[in-house]
Amino acid sequence: YNTAAKLFNHHGINITRSLVGNYTTALDMAGASITLCLLDDEIKQHWDSPVHTAALRWGV
Repeated sequence: YNTAAKLFNHHGINITRSLVGNYTTALDMAGASITLCLLDDEIKQHWDSPVHTAALRWGV
């Protein structure tokens, strides 16, 4: 994460929200994934809303 964050910051990309860890894994598969999106006020409101699922929980 730190290496990617430094690279993004160097290119003027501001990371405002991040999830780091094992969230949706497949058996015997290794690797990493980075997903980027433009975060406007509406998307940020949805992102910050409470979540309660088998894989993710926050704000509940």
